[in-house]
Amino acid sequence: MAEGSNTVHSPLVTYASMLSLLTLCPPFVIFLWYTMVHADGSVSQTMAYLYRNGLRGFIDIWPPPSATAFKLIGSYAAFEAALQLLLPGKTVYGPISPTGNQPVYKANGVAAYVVTLVTYIALWRFGIFNPTVVYDHLGEIFSALIIGSFIFCIVLYIKGCVAPSSSDSGSSGNIIIDFYWGMELYPRIGKHFDIKVFTNCRFGMMSWAVLAVTYCIKQYEKNGTIADSMLVNTALMLAYVTKFFWWEAGYWNTMDIAHDRAGFYICWGCLVWVPSVYTSPGMYLVNHPVNLGTQLAVYILVAGMLCIYINYDCDRQRQEFRRKNGKCLVWGKAPSKIVASYTTASGETKTSLLLTSGWWGLARHFHYVPEILAAFFWTVPALFNHFLPYFYVIFLTILLVDRAKRDDDRCRSKYGKYWKLYCEKVPYRIIPGIC
Repeated sequence: MAEGSNTVHSPLVTYASMLSLLTLCPPFVIFLWYTMVHADGSVSQTMAYLYRNGLRGFIDIWPPPSATAFKLIGSYAAFEAALQLLLPGKTVYGPISPTGNQPVYKANGVAAYVVTLVTYIALWRFGIFNPTVVYDHLGEIFSALIIGSFIFCIVLYIKGCVAPSSSDSGSSGNIIIDFYWGMELYPRIGKHFDIKVFTNCRFGMMSWAVLAVTYCIKQYEKNGTIADSMLVNTALMLAYVTKFFWWEAGYWNTMDIAHDRAGFYICWGCLVWVPSVYTSPGMYLVNHPVNLGTQLAVYILVAGMLCIYINYDCDRQRQEFRRKNGKCLVWGKAPSKIVASYTTASGETKTSLLLTSGWWGLARHFHYVPEILAAFFWTVPALFNHFLPYFYVIFLTILLVDRAKRDDDRCRSKYGKYWKLYCEKVPYRIIPGIC
């Protein structure tokens, strides 16, 4: 396979993963929506209904994609694409690819985020558009996204075959693997419109914030008030998404953008899974307001904010270390580091600095710990009457454990003996003292 194939799983795991994504994830998205919105968040209630009615029952609860759903999705996608292209932003360079290409980005994510939320709330406040329409057509929207995103991924695969944007593309010779993991590392439309920035950031992550606000407004319109549980959930999710866009240029250096190709796995996930699953705790709270009380609400809010800050500070620490080539302070003193050399695909020898102090001295992927805890804290306002609101926390944990392993495997292949030395200095992968 083209450069980057050692960062993904074996063909057998790819087939199993793709089969499960195609056969299990779309119906699960509908199952999740139906259970949260129409079955009081009770898995047993939905399962009892399906047991009584069988396949016919599931077909009945699966809403067909409607014209309204496609209009809402199309308007939102066009608006975000326009902001990505038209808003001003600083020029940012991504990491040099294995074939020597360096992607160029326009860092206008914060501006797009602010404009999106201000516009959305203003449309509601001035009576131009009521966000409750989005909630009321949510099942149809998810259904439309499931179908539309699959078609989008087919088009993306064809583009990679006939009109790749750069030399960071290629085929494994296996159409299934190529479709699933992707043909191109940095697909673009024209010179300036980066497809992965759109799918991952401006559609996927932005929809998280938009839907969080939608759920809050829906509860307010329905009950005339917003429960403190919903306020805590929305505040923490918006804080996390705000952190993401503040750090968006750093995200362009991560595995999702710099190493994972634009295929079904990552693009369908960002276009469908993020809006549906990532927002699900708030979806549940719309119809199940919980009164936490001021003291408990503040405790949860502070704990969640602290986790989000630590997650941000981990990334900031490593970015500053790289930007200043190790000439900085980490926790008030000179950083501990390993100077690692590696050979590029063209045979050129280069060096990288591996940080082994600060947050990055605790574990090789310690930043995943506060990220998982943050997800727990914006879910816990739902309390523990039902299991399903915690699905995202469980999914995120599995996702990040897998990502940590894949990143370790990639780095081991890239750095060789230097990675072995790094693992000796930082022996724990995620949780200090445990694993």
